[in-house]
Amino acid sequence: MIERHWDGVAPSLAEIDAMAHAAFAALPGPFRHACTGLVIRVVEIADRAQLDGLNIDDPLELTGLYEGIALTERSIADQPLAPDTVWLFRRAILFEWVVRGDVDLTELVTHVLVHEIAHHLGWSDDDIRAVDDWTL
Repeated sequence: MIERHWDGVAPSLAEIDAMAHAAFAALPGPFRHACTGLVIRVVEIADRAQLDGLNIDDPLELTGLYEGIALTERSIADQPLAPDTVWLFRRAILFEWVVRGDVDLTELVTHVLVHEIAHHLGWSDDDIRAVDDWTL
């Protein structure tokens, strides 16, 4: 786990990426195995196509995104055009972290990553909220 004490400098892309990969490495083996081939990408902010696809205007509202075909919806006939990808958006994550003020950044990065992996596994937002209601 990477611990970061606020020193007035926002964590870099590389630091958020390291947090995400450490969180992934800490997942139980069966979950990691189900994610074989899944790509984790940390970028500054969602691009316009990603936002438009979700009807989101403000990029700070989107902390993470799963792009791909959920495991529960796949067919052996499916030919992937690109690897399934979990996107984490650094600026939106940092914005939520600052606004909330009640959560450790590593915990927030882990939460966003696990939420998007749950979509890869075929869980809906309602399914995820039933076991992890982060909105409280």
